[in-house]
Amino acid sequence: MSPHHKGSIDRQGERGAAPRRAPGRPKPGGHPLGGSLARQGERGAALLLAMLIVTLVATMAAAMVWQQWRGIEVEGAERARAQAAWLIEGATDWARLILRTDLQDKERQSVDSLNEPWNTPLKEVKLSEFLAADKNNTEDTGLDAFLSGQITDAQARYNLRNLINDEEEAALKELATLRRLCDALGLSAETAVRIAEGMKGSDLAEEQLSDEERVSPGAPLPPQRVAQLAWFGLDAEAVRRLEPYVTILPAPTPVNLLTAPPEVLSAVLDGLDRGSAERFAQRRVTLDVRSIADLKTLLPERVHAQLEDGDRVGIKSDHFEILGELRYQNYLLRELTLVQRRSLEVVVLRRQRLPHESQSPPTGVP
Repeated sequence: MSPHHKGSIDRQGERGAAPRRAPGRPKPGGHPLGGSLARQGERGAALLLAMLIVTLVATMAAAMVWQQWRGIEVEGAERARAQAAWLIEGATDWARLILRTDLQDKERQSVDSLNEPWNTPLKEVKLSEFLAADKNNTEDTGLDAFLSGQITDAQARYNLRNLINDEEEAALKELATLRRLCDALGLSAETAVRIAEGMKGSDLAEEQLSDEERVSPGAPLPPQRVAQLAWFGLDAEAVRRLEPYVTILPAPTPVNLLTAPPEVLSAVLDGLDRGSAERFAQRRVTLDVRSIADLKTLLPERVHAQLEDGDRVGIKSDHFEILGELRYQNYLLRELTLVQRRSLEVVVLRRQRLPHESQSPPTGVP
């Protein structure tokens, strides 16, 4: 091949071939870090997505654990609440047994006084120790419950149900009794009149209703507890002062002179001043009373005739209140139960849960 022809071919090859790029040199118009940044962006997006997935899974797992823990806590609380309710109901049954046993004492069947075992309060005691079968059994059952309680005579207080009387003379006598009690407590006579009218009005309204009307939402309700005297327009202070000295029982009852406090004694016995009532309350615990006539030696002669009125005064009680308090785990239960002795049976008439700050009813001790 001639030198001239070879040179032509070399020049044509140089013109048709793509120019070579040195290693590491970017393409024309490209950025030297473009590919690296793209790969880093993809890796960052993948990492962020993984973190979001992990966070979501952790959140769902935490929510499941919390729901499971909450379910366990709710179940445990319900179980503890039910056990506490059973325990305090058992304590009430135990108190009922004490009242029933009291009736088996034939010498004291017709008398209920503050000298009897039922009036002894139960100080707070650990239930597992209290329920020990005998002195030789000292094993701790692990029942972390503490019980305390008190039985009080409901007839030691004036029964507002006595105000409901069809006989005008008897009704006026009961109203005078309530007025004397209100006066002793620093309340106006108008308070007594309002209570008497309210008790009579609610009882009359209930009698005039049919069975269907009595269960209707708008039916008037007679008060069942002293706190409900506010329905008659009494202020909170008046109710607070009356509560330790009055009660509302299902039927009229006489006041037990052996358990009533001096305020009630001076109210129910017309002519008995407060000083004489306090002296009587102090001396009655030292006297072995078998009949109401035995009290004449402790009371002024001017009230002796009133002792014969068995509808208003007496020395025996059929209605009692059982106050029980139970501390179990995180629960503090206070329950007040009204019971009635019928022959040898002690029947529950009413149960009431009390707030923690409520106080026990008075025992009649001055």
